[in-house]
Amino acid sequence: MANFLGSIPIEEIKIGMTASYSQTITDADIKAFAGISGDRNPVHLDEEYASKSRYKKRIAHGLMTASYFSALFGTKIPGEGCVYVSQTLNFKRPVYIGDTVTAIVEVFKIDIKKSRVFFRTTCKVGHSIVTDGEAEIYIPKRK
Repeated sequence: MANFLGSIPIEEIKIGMTASYSQTITDADIKAFAGISGDRNPVHLDEEYASKSRYKKRIAHGLMTASYFSALFGTKIPGEGCVYVSQTLNFKRPVYIGDTVTAIVEVFKIDIKKSRVFFRTTCKVGHSIVTDGEAEIYIPKRK
C-alpha cells in the first residue's frame, strides 16, 4: 500500500485534534450541487417558490454543507487515503446564499486495532450550528 503524502498516521492522531474549512455559499454552488446530486427541489433553485416557504428565500442543500466534512477528512485529518465509513447528520438551521459556512471536525475516539477514527462534525454560520453529527473514518494500514 502506498504511503499517502499528506496523511496523518493513526498513531499520531490524538483525541481533541480539530480541523476546519470555510466556504461562502453562492448561487453557482447551489446550482452546481443540484446538477451533481439531482436534487432540484425548488426551495433551492426557485426564488419565487422559496419566498413562499417557511425559509422566505432560497436555501442551500443540507448535504452540500455536510460534504465539507469529506473535504476535511480527505485533506487534513486523517488526510489522503482515508475512507468514510459512516456519518450521522442533524440539520438544525437553513443556510442561505451569502452565508459563510465553517465545517469543523474533532477527534473524540480512536480504535487503533480496527484502524478507525471517530469525529464530532459541526457546520456553523457565525456562532449558530447549522449541521452536526458524528463520523467514522477508516485509515488503511501503511506498509
